[in-house]
Amino acid sequence: SSLLPLRLQLARAFARQPKAANGTVSTTTTIMLNARKKILKEKGAAPTPLEEEVAKTLFDIEVSPSSDIKADLRDVVLCGAQDLEVKNRTALIVHFPFRVWKTVQKIQGRLIRELEKKFNKKHVIFVAQRTILDKNFRRKGLKIRPRSRTLTSVHESILEDVVGPAEIFGKRTRISVDGTKLLKVMLDPKDKDKNDVEAKLSTYSAVYKKLTNKEAVFMFPEA
Repeated sequence: SSLLPLRLQLARAFARQPKAANGTVSTTTTIMLNARKKILKEKGAAPTPLEEEVAKTLFDIEVSPSSDIKADLRDVVLCGAQDLEVKNRTALIVHFPFRVWKTVQKIQGRLIRELEKKFNKKHVIFVAQRTILDKNFRRKGLKIRPRSRTLTSVHESILEDVVGPAEIFGKRTRISVDGTKLLKVMLDPKDKDKNDVEAKLSTYSAVYKKLTNKEAVFMFPEA
């Protein structure tokens, strides 16, 4: 099971913790171990300090009596987190395993707001972890390659992830004289959080470029 390395990791971390005189583990250690359960890294890799901080924040929201998304958060784990410098702002990109993505989408707007309160001055972006299968997929024992696993499809999905919970209204590809492509992405003008989204348009472009190496500009249609 993919969870086995995580359990072993937690057990080892628990065993290494200094015990109090009565043999119990400190409250701080218990919180840290509970937060670690919110991280699922491939092959049991050690989480980064940033990933641990994001995981602890998710755990804090989950156990907060005043949180209205705590029930949904119970099954949510992250599989990665990274900072990206964007002009005068830092973007925090949080990656989630695909199997929990539908749950994340249900609470995406509220969870992003909670994380942005904690990580002051950062724009928080959520992305699902997807696997791209190249044209050698038959070597992996597959007879056909699902369309959802092609490069084009995964990049389209990342585009939708990056702007979430805002929705894409339309797309246009512009090809310049030298052959370079620029994707213009129109966002839904009826979005109730339009003002918040407008402040993030350049962040969306930078994050999409980082994840796909493709250029895109995001905008609302002119009235």
